Amino acid sequence: MNTFSVIDMDFWYGTHHALTSIRMDIRDKAITAFIGPSGCGKSTFLRTLNRINDTIDGVRVEGTVLYKGLDIYRDYDPLDLRSQVGMVFQKPNPFPMSIYDNIAYGPRLHHAVLKKHELDELVEKSLRDAALWDEVKDRLHKSALGLSGGQQQRLCIARTLAVQPEVILMDEPTSALDPISTSYIEELCFKLKETYTLIIVTHNMQQASRISDYTAFFMIDDDRCGYLVEYGETAQVFYNPKEERTEAYISGRFG
Repeated sequence: MNTFSVIDMDFWYGTHHALTSIRMDIRDKAITAFIGPSGCGKSTFLRTLNRINDTIDGVRVEGTVLYKGLDIYRDYDPLDLRSQVGMVFQKPNPFPMSIYDNIAYGPRLHHAVLKKHELDELVEKSLRDAALWDEVKDRLHKSALGLSGGQQQRLCIARTLAVQPEVILMDEPTSALDPISTSYIEELCFKLKETYTLIIVTHNMQQASRISDYTAFFMIDDDRCGYLVEYGETAQVFYNPKEERTEAYISGRFG
């Protein structure tokens, strides 16, 4: 089953044509990785899937992006879409409030008023699902800014889970982390895909090959317009690559 179907999508920042003719079906409850050189539109495309790009003046989208069979620009309110399609950013961005309030913020915003015991249960479940509960259960009411970088990123994942989305978008979620914290996040991704659809942008080819089920490889043309070179099962993309990707990697243009 497809979570997203993207059909002939083009994207502009003002007069800059950033993405052209993107066609892709993203599978449900799998990890899909977007790879390619800097500036090829990976993050732009990712942010299109929950319409965060709408907040930027001058953006324009043509073509069709379907989420669960419905057009995200005609059939969804942006806030409703973002409650179903959550986002984890490159750098951990906990709110300057307690660990508990970081997790409770989304449910308080999106849902009807929850009883305290319901909110307590949701906070605990979200932290457990993000593999963070045991590390923070004794300091829930202390500032989230006191956590390590890796813990902060898992907190941001827990904060996303608390809104109970169906899809989690991750924009280079481990690029600012040390190798041990990166391994925690990667292990967490394997667990999360049992329940959620995960879409991750990464510059790390090895990470994409380790954790993703499907891989999309983007490139950039001479006019700095991003386009999709190939998309398919990760094993196929990595072990039988198209010549264009092989040449890009050898020339150092990848990453």
